[in-house]
Amino acid sequence: MFPLIREILAMAPRSQELTVRGWIRTKREMKNLVFLEVNDGSCLASIQCTLDPAAGGLSPAKLGTGASVEITGKLLPSPARGQEAELAVSALTVLGEAPGEDRETAEGTIRAYPLQKKRHSLEFLRETPQLRGRTNTLGAVMRVRSRLAFAVHRFFQERGYQYLHTPIITGNDAEGAGALFRVTSQGGEGEFFGRKSFLTVSGQLEAEAYAAALSRVYTFGPTFRAEHSNTARHLAEFWMIEPETAFAGLNENMDLAEDFLKHCINTVLEDCAADLAFFDERIQPGLSGSLRSAAESPFTRMTYTEAVGELRKPGAGPFEFEPRWGADLQSEHEKFLTEKCAAGPVILTAYPREIKAFYMKLNPDGKTVRAMDVLVPRLGEIIGGSEREEKLGALCSRMKELGIDTEGYGQYLDLRRYGTVPHAGFGLGFERLIQYLTGMTNIRDVIPYPRSAGQLF
Repeated sequence: MFPLIREILAMAPRSQELTVRGWIRTKREMKNLVFLEVNDGSCLASIQCTLDPAAGGLSPAKLGTGASVEITGKLLPSPARGQEAELAVSALTVLGEAPGEDRETAEGTIRAYPLQKKRHSLEFLRETPQLRGRTNTLGAVMRVRSRLAFAVHRFFQERGYQYLHTPIITGNDAEGAGALFRVTSQGGEGEFFGRKSFLTVSGQLEAEAYAAALSRVYTFGPTFRAEHSNTARHLAEFWMIEPETAFAGLNENMDLAEDFLKHCINTVLEDCAADLAFFDERIQPGLSGSLRSAAESPFTRMTYTEAVGELRKPGAGPFEFEPRWGADLQSEHEKFLTEKCAAGPVILTAYPREIKAFYMKLNPDGKTVRAMDVLVPRLGEIIGGSEREEKLGALCSRMKELGIDTEGYGQYLDLRRYGTVPHAGFGLGFERLIQYLTGMTNIRDVIPYPRSAGQLF
């Protein structure tokens, strides 16, 4: 395998000959020398290659921004400021051109390479998802995303959790809230599965079943919501992380969520330092410091009732939506709690039963449930979870109260009939986690190919 640029830049320059493969970011021509910045996506930094166009018949004519190249040369100390080494080119092959202007070919018109040497807006880059990964911003996001995916598995595997592949096609709505994509077979008659089927909104119900067999499980896969919300906060297809833990309650669930979030923060701080510095400089000033503080300090814990009390104190507002007990907290409320009250992440518990899902265990007061939400600065809610109701009678009563047909949840209710145990779990949207750790403000910019209402690139 050929060395990646991140590996080459870690070498001491000692006149060794090696080969670099990547894409040209910029070209600068002088009288007797051409400077190429080549990047292969392995790191934020590019490597400078110096080319004498008169040597060996090498020509810079086809070396436009975006062209892919294979370059052989010697790694030498660089006289330029800010870089330790550069590659003195001895052989160069253009693997794929990227024209700087429209060109007519036998196959049709090839448009000019759209990512020229200038800053492009994120809105513009969403129109070219097949190329936006070559930019500094999206390249850094995807490297962080990759490292975080590894960190997710490492965290749970080290704690005895089994990785569970829950179905993408399902017959139920885990939340009981609708917004489902219907699944049909092309040209088929009737229901393929014998009844209505949908793309999953959550792997929770299936994960609960296997937690009742394996004690600790987690899912990490795609989920789908058919919400017609074309905002910076919504995607129709996104990834969810959902651990379920048998023989555990709300306190263990909160501890797990806090430990997990801190593990992810520390992973980015330690393994993605260069990319994080880029986000700190270009996207969200102060990002590194706020993440470091969150990783080093206990998360603030308060009840929903206490939170409403904080929001209603004199001088807390003004808010567009008046905070009142029994209503969902709005983004403005969550930002106030995390940024003004706690100056960091907050875990809220004991929400009113009316605004939470049917499967959450009631508190002794009968008014609130053993729910927990983790809120973080800038984004608000990032984790939602609860202790699950493990008693059959209590769960059936709650479902009937909400008008949920228990017949469609027969297998779920069986878990309460045969060897039921206290258990708890939570869900974390992977893209929201990446937003928190990179400072990116639009969720469509932290997934390779965003899917949202009216947009399918």
